[in-house]
Amino acid sequence: MSTVTTQGAFLHPALFYRTEQEYMRQTVFFLREGLTRGEPMAVAVPGPHLELIRSGLGGDAEGILFLDMTEAGRNPGRIIPKVLRGFADAHPKERVRIIGEPIWAGRSAVEYPACAQHEALINAAFEGRAVTILCPYDEWRLDPHVIADARVTHPTFISGEGRESVSPTYDWQAVVDRYNQELAPVPDAAAFSYGADELPSVRRFALAQAKRLGLAGDRLMDVELAVAELTTNSVVHGGGRGTLAVWAEQGQLVCEVRDAGRLTDPLAGRRPPEHGRPGGRGLLLVHYVADLVRLHTGDDGTTVRFYLSL
Repeated sequence: MSTVTTQGAFLHPALFYRTEQEYMRQTVFFLREGLTRGEPMAVAVPGPHLELIRSGLGGDAEGILFLDMTEAGRNPGRIIPKVLRGFADAHPKERVRIIGEPIWAGRSAVEYPACAQHEALINAAFEGRAVTILCPYDEWRLDPHVIADARVTHPTFISGEGRESVSPTYDWQAVVDRYNQELAPVPDAAAFSYGADELPSVRRFALAQAKRLGLAGDRLMDVELAVAELTTNSVVHGGGRGTLAVWAEQGQLVCEVRDAGRLTDPLAGRRPPEHGRPGGRGLLLVHYVADLVRLHTGDDGTTVRFYLSL
């Protein structure tokens, strides 16, 4: 495996592995290659894989940033702004090298569309930047459609033996569009329709429903913040009105905002805050506090659904 490139080119290969030995061999090779080039490096993978990489690197692990992706990237929507851009932007004059594993066998079917869109949007977020991001995929444990999607979201892929190939199916926009899936209304959810005059009331409604469904502590502040941002966006950008629905499913509180607005920027909510530029942070803040965000946008409006563990 080699990642030789010009300084300004963005590289985003997938690594398809089948054994822990293949995983460790290829990730350690990737990182040691970065060490020889003096590149700042970060590793954001699930906890057990962090230990595997550390053990393979030995003393070479010093100076590399290690993050548990099951925590830092629990919500796929915050991986680009907080994990990847957070590290790359801290080294603006250097080429950086990152291992990011956002999709693992424990991800749920509800999470997966957001994961796939995240992998696709990396290509837009880092176009033209001096960044290399290697994304490992477990060919044995992940469903075949996940591996097929990875070939669409990554321009190249590397086998467990280290052979690199160009993906003939690469088309990241197709995955963004495919997983822009409609989110069907939940009939028995508690709902509140609002306009500008009802913004304080809809926030109180959200808090009351969250408490009723079992949310407590600091997470109540997360609900209040996220609902405030989304409902204000509805009034300002979404036609002046919207509907909030709240319910619980599979151990999670779910809050959903529907309005008549349409998102045209696929990276909305996935850019870090820009100093001196007000606005544009509402959806980003929702990504930061939620465990998962699902979004659908189309001609009839936009639905944003966020999840918090109970």
